[in-house]
Amino acid sequence: MAVSMKDLDPAFKGAGQKEYPELVNNNISIFSLSQYSGLEIWRIENFNPVPIPESSHGKFYTGDSYVILKTTASKSGALRHDIHFWLGKDTSQDEAGTAAIKTVELDATLGGRAVQYREVQGHETEKFLSYFKPCIIPQEGGIASGFNHAEAEEYKTRLFEVKGKHVVHVREVPFARSSLNHDDVFILDTESKIFQFNGSTSSIQERAKALEVVQYIKDTYHDGKCDIAAIEDGKLMADAESGEFWALFGGFAPLPRKGASDDAKHGSHPLKLLRVEKGKAEPIEADSLTRELLETKKCYILDCGLEVFIWMGRNTSLDARKSAGVSAEELLNSTDRPKSQIIRIIEGFETVMFKSKFDSWPETTNVQNSEDGRGKVAALLKRQGVDVKGLLKAEPVKEEPKPHIDCTGHLQVWRVNGQEKISLPDSELSKFYSGDCYIFQYTYNGDDREECLIGAWMGNNSVEGDRTTALSMGCKMVESMKFIPSMARIYEGSEPIQFHAIMQTFIVFKGGLSDGYKNHIAEKGIPDETYKEAGVALFRIQGSDPENMQAIQVEPVASSLNSSHCYILHSETALFSWSGSLTTSEDHELVERMLDFIKPELQPKSHKEGIESEQFWELLGGKTEYPSQKIVRGKEHDPHLFSCHFSKGGDLKVKEIYNFSQDDLMTEDIFILDCHSEIFVWVGQGVDPKSRMQSLTIGEKFIEHDFLLEKLSRTTPMFIVMEGSEPPFFTCFFKWEAAKAAMLGNSFQRKLTILRNGGTPPVVKPKRRPSLQYGDKCQRSSRSMSVSPTPERVRVRGRSPAFNAIASTFEKPKDRNLSTPPPIVRKVYPKSGTANLNTLSLGLGSKSSAIARLTSSFEMPSARGKLIPQSLRVTSNTLKSNPERSDSEDSMSSRLESLTEEDAKEGEADDDEGLPVYPYDSVNTASTNPVPDIDVTKREAYLSATEFKEKLGMTKTEFYKLPKWKQNKLKVTVQLF
Repeated sequence: MAVSMKDLDPAFKGAGQKEYPELVNNNISIFSLSQYSGLEIWRIENFNPVPIPESSHGKFYTGDSYVILKTTASKSGALRHDIHFWLGKDTSQDEAGTAAIKTVELDATLGGRAVQYREVQGHETEKFLSYFKPCIIPQEGGIASGFNHAEAEEYKTRLFEVKGKHVVHVREVPFARSSLNHDDVFILDTESKIFQFNGSTSSIQERAKALEVVQYIKDTYHDGKCDIAAIEDGKLMADAESGEFWALFGGFAPLPRKGASDDAKHGSHPLKLLRVEKGKAEPIEADSLTRELLETKKCYILDCGLEVFIWMGRNTSLDARKSAGVSAEELLNSTDRPKSQIIRIIEGFETVMFKSKFDSWPETTNVQNSEDGRGKVAALLKRQGVDVKGLLKAEPVKEEPKPHIDCTGHLQVWRVNGQEKISLPDSELSKFYSGDCYIFQYTYNGDDREECLIGAWMGNNSVEGDRTTALSMGCKMVESMKFIPSMARIYEGSEPIQFHAIMQTFIVFKGGLSDGYKNHIAEKGIPDETYKEAGVALFRIQGSDPENMQAIQVEPVASSLNSSHCYILHSETALFSWSGSLTTSEDHELVERMLDFIKPELQPKSHKEGIESEQFWELLGGKTEYPSQKIVRGKEHDPHLFSCHFSKGGDLKVKEIYNFSQDDLMTEDIFILDCHSEIFVWVGQGVDPKSRMQSLTIGEKFIEHDFLLEKLSRTTPMFIVMEGSEPPFFTCFFKWEAAKAAMLGNSFQRKLTILRNGGTPPVVKPKRRPSLQYGDKCQRSSRSMSVSPTPERVRVRGRSPAFNAIASTFEKPKDRNLSTPPPIVRKVYPKSGTANLNTLSLGLGSKSSAIARLTSSFEMPSARGKLIPQSLRVTSNTLKSNPERSDSEDSMSSRLESLTEEDAKEGEADDDEGLPVYPYDSVNTASTNPVPDIDVTKREAYLSATEFKEKLGMTKTEFYKLPKWKQNKLKVTVQLF
């Protein structure tokens, strides 16, 4: 598109040049700026666009026309623009035409790539309304009338009709009883009180959204000072507020039936494609709609009834684009559809909605020319002295993805074998076979509670029966634990980062051990490739750090190599490591560590690409060509939120929620958060049991349909998340408020409680959650250490004696061994507050504070010189492990006994004579007003005899006759230790 300075309105210079990081931050995916940041608005005054100050954003007048620009920066660094021109119901035709033309000029200023929307008052798109949550309420008047409405002296009583479950359309209707109906929600705004009338057939979600409008009216027009009343349709005069409401309408009378909506009157509309030439729209006859019908040098109109799309070829002129807009307006006027939405689209930047109208659309489109055009516009403006930094593509944010999960939790793993599952021993927890399916349960500490993740991992070569059994067993485990855990469905090769953080050192072997796999290869006559230590095996090593590394067994041939990876190759008697020319020192460190897990008894021979030995190539069957290109991480996608449900006919109905927030998650619905690399199915507590059981199927159908047309893989990881048990790796996509998530009742009841509480959710003390255990005897493995394949070699993590002692209070035994010194285990996401461990059997306030209290009574060792030393190779004679502890020694009592071994020698009683007496609230470890200068190792000694017996269940004499370890155990349970 040719551009000259005369085409660019001076008011638009510099527009869209600011980056608004809506989704750039991996921790928060919604606006971290003010509510309307990212918006620029102009009002049409005397045929010219005049900027509106940010303080007036969201305020529209019925007699005016506006141009609105929304700018967002995606994770890839590209700036996206959406342009809307809004037409008030009383605006003049001249102003409306000017707004339409100025929208095209603004797009030209931005490089000709924005999507443009025509917004008619009362019929706005949901995307437009999402910029101004909770709603817009246009005011009477405009620039031409001088805004005379502002001079009104008396408060005008107004009645509003409110529609919408996700975004709200607010329309002022006549203040009369005849305006009410049973199907919608209405708000009556009087000088001293705001009434919300809920029609008997209106949905709970609509009622909840209407309360947000009530809050907006209260804050905007009443300075936050007025009474609120909710009126239920059908209660008649049952209460005083209902009587007061109906009295304003002159008394109660039956409500009229609701007339047919405008949408229903239009009905279905056949798709029509028209080509615009010389200002006229001519229909195109075609058997089917395909992308090939659209020529890059022309403009087209796609008439879909309520939506009319204008497609503008990349090589069309500015005048041709303006002419196409005029033709679309004439089409709507001629067919009496002034309220239909007009959406203008530039070639190469078509929306998903537009593409879905066609019978076929190519998967990829070259948009390089558009980038070139953007650069030409930037160069033109730069010569005019305009700062064009924002017009150019921003650099993508280079951040490693974070798992947002505590990697020091407890892990259980089972291998599926037919209709049963086999528990794996500690040394095999992170060793999977490609021909098998596995179920895992991971319990860890969240911000304020114990979290649990149950998942099914399915190998690429596993049989369908095992996959079905794995998913079924996983779902039954979640159901048996009252749907508190989240559920993960994971395929080999598509594991999410949370899975690798849990496993830490993950190995996938070829073949399988299950009966299903063995029977399958026997029936098909396929050779058994199950891994054997004595055979030849090649492993690709990958990962980001020593807490996230994987070894994947591949075919032992030279073509399996890649210059971007490191590999481990072994036979019965030889061990090699191979480093590609494109690998880094971090990759080499991972190989060194992984060598301790694969054939640790052999001394490895290190090879670099290009200087391999003959023996190395012989084991691979000879040297052949292999890939040498750099592995590039896939494009990052911004998350999208969808409301999903099955229709009566069994079809999946999907609706996108724009500019989403936590408030959009309604307890009565199911939502899908599509992050492309993984999807989350969020299930509200108010969802009926049948729909709840279909959550996995809904997720599968969503992936299958690929609603965003982004080549969503069928193996995309899926998480089922229950309301009230959202894990940190889900809440990180929102500006999450735990108090809202803990509320009870339906959506309307929750919103009403917040409204009556001054706009903030009440603090609800969470109920004690049941223990997140499955089965009678649960094998649990502490993640504070790692498992080594050689049990005789033990190297624990570098921790002080105090830390190891207190850790035994929180973690089960059977800690994983480690053959190479690992890095310090740490939480990989910031905590918003101290963890409340009431959900554990011990009643401590938080793990961190307990550690701090206990470590004060121990002598701290000197700091280690190097926390993550280079991996060292050792032989089987280097280290010997300690004998395994018996079950009795594994008990918490035994661990506390060993912790206080020296204290036990001091005697069986303590002399507390002469000590002052303080109340329990002042001496316990969680006290908010602690007594200073007391002996923190003898907190119980300061209690009165009455409180002592009340808290500890015995007298002081009886208590001090107990062994020291038992004393400490009792003190821990009542927060005195």
